[in-house]
Amino acid sequence: MARLVFDIETSALPLEQFDESQQEYLFRDAERLPEESDRARRRAEISQQFNLWPFTAQIVCIAMVNADSGKGQVLYQADDFEEESEGGGEGIEFAPQVDEMELLTAFWDVAKRYDQIVTFNGRGFDVPFLYLRSALLNVPITRKDWLGYRYQTDPHCDLAEQFTFYNVSGREGAARRFNLDFYCKAFGIPSPKAHGVTGSDVNDLLADGRYREIAEYCLRDVEATVQLYQVWRDRLAGIK
Repeated sequence: MARLVFDIETSALPLEQFDESQQEYLFRDAERLPEESDRARRRAEISQQFNLWPFTAQIVCIAMVNADSGKGQVLYQADDFEEESEGGGEGIEFAPQVDEMELLTAFWDVAKRYDQIVTFNGRGFDVPFLYLRSALLNVPITRKDWLGYRYQTDPHCDLAEQFTFYNVSGREGAARRFNLDFYCKAFGIPSPKAHGVTGSDVNDLLADGRYREIAEYCLRDVEATVQLYQVWRDRLAGIK
């Protein structure tokens, strides 16, 4: 069975892209607060959440690795998209793309070749985001079965679900959910955050034109997910 491990990075769209009624809707909670200082704080909080919503953010990078061969590709938006793809060592290709539409088209072309995907929180974030952004841009989706029956790992093994046993303990129990960085450190896997870049830095990196840094960070997330998947497969798979 061919298994694809992937992760996406997103970046908020400019506020001016939304009309007056859309902006009013987005910041409605803030405008209900009586004090201007509280309204400003809440507006800032809402703006920080734009990266999480496919109607207020775009996908700027997708890193993919074959869980068995270790080979992979990183698709990322960049101004230097006319340059040829380049290797990243150990079978990884970095492929700059002209825009999000080209990026998504290339991703779905790869995705159709795989029987199973492996993600960390892909059911709650990456996959819905991919589906909705693709629909918005009218990019054909080649795999529409990644949000099917939750309690199975084929065709989608979401490690955030597996390490919590489908949230069996709730927020505070023995199987409470941790983030990818915490799981990696617990299992002795090199943390993708070790290089000092996190998802919250993507907007600034994009604005500064540091596209390759976004791509390398996204790849580190995927490489860590591959190792975490191997831990789950060898030690926990099959528990019901």
